[in-house]
Amino acid sequence: MVSFELTEDHRLLEQSVREWGAREVAPRIHDLDRAHRFDPAILPQMAALGLLGISVPAEYGGAGMDYIALGLACEELEYVDTSLRVIMSVHAGLNCLSLLSWGTEDQKQRYLVPQAQGTKIASYGLTEPSAGSDVRGIQTVAVKKGDRYVINGQKVWISRVQHSDLMILLARTTPLAEVRKKSEGMSIFVVDLRDAIGKGLSVQPILNMVNHETNELFFENLEIPAENLIGEEGKGFKYILDGLNAERTLIAAECIGDGYWFIDKVTKYVNERVVFGRPIGQNQGVQFPIAKAYVNVEAANLMRYKACELFDAHKPCGTEANMAKMLAADASWEAANACLQFHGGFGFAAEYDVERKFRETRLYQVAPISTNLILSYVAEHVLGLPRSF
Repeated sequence: MVSFELTEDHRLLEQSVREWGAREVAPRIHDLDRAHRFDPAILPQMAALGLLGISVPAEYGGAGMDYIALGLACEELEYVDTSLRVIMSVHAGLNCLSLLSWGTEDQKQRYLVPQAQGTKIASYGLTEPSAGSDVRGIQTVAVKKGDRYVINGQKVWISRVQHSDLMILLARTTPLAEVRKKSEGMSIFVVDLRDAIGKGLSVQPILNMVNHETNELFFENLEIPAENLIGEEGKGFKYILDGLNAERTLIAAECIGDGYWFIDKVTKYVNERVVFGRPIGQNQGVQFPIAKAYVNVEAANLMRYKACELFDAHKPCGTEANMAKMLAADASWEAANACLQFHGGFGFAAEYDVERKFRETRLYQVAPISTNLILSYVAEHVLGLPRSF
């Protein structure tokens, strides 16, 4: 089934996003990173390129391409700056997929079409302070009262809320104490952020080590229309699993974008840097770590393509998506360390850009799923070992 051969459309997309990123984004990265600022003017440009609805069918305003295409766009955007990848993996990935898979026709017209066209931007409300890796432990509740749901609770590490119009929210519609299994009793909703902020929803930004706009959210008697429920009440956990598998293929693609950036950067540098009368790239002690990092990025890339093709074929891809994310995160981190090491002191200088990308790619060892949790998944679900937690 898996050919690993990109089509001409894939190659054209790859090239156009790379050229656009180098032209429009790269020249401003240093200033934006130092200011911890996102430039919303970039969003209409992404929409004009068709990136915000790249895998949404044309009938709903999208480009109608596959998940390999969406992954390629994520990879090329990450090559430039990680702040753009959140828009792709969350807005163009998780949110569009949720509405496309489980939304009513009315919800698709009201929310999916504007998202695909880029006239509305969406974030994703999942993680909580006491429920990160174990999503089943969420405690935010949505209680139905007449034709409304009333939401109370807290979310954390929620990206791009300040520049979003909508949010897909996971909340408990049945209290945790009343369900047979922790995975039951959860539902997903569309929240109109422009109506919610200041009227039951408050947002607290979290300053962090990368230029990644993320927040803590507090819900206090926020009311939303009952028609904003997506799919069936109580089936939310099943719905998000599909989305999270897809997201992991996109995160893998983004790690691969980082990996190639580090390899390109360090290869150029070690060919030019002369010490003791010879380029340092002539030394095997320099060559071998770079070559090994390249081999591992290429191998992770193959697993990414396999996961994407399974997803596009509507076949189970949880194992492949998790393995792709882990392999790609490890490969990009290996490439980052080689790049920083062989730049020496210049690797710590902001003007060389290595330290910025080094901070960015470290994130993927932790989020959106940690390496250890992936290993636990493979041990239990693939190798048949006893559950460890």
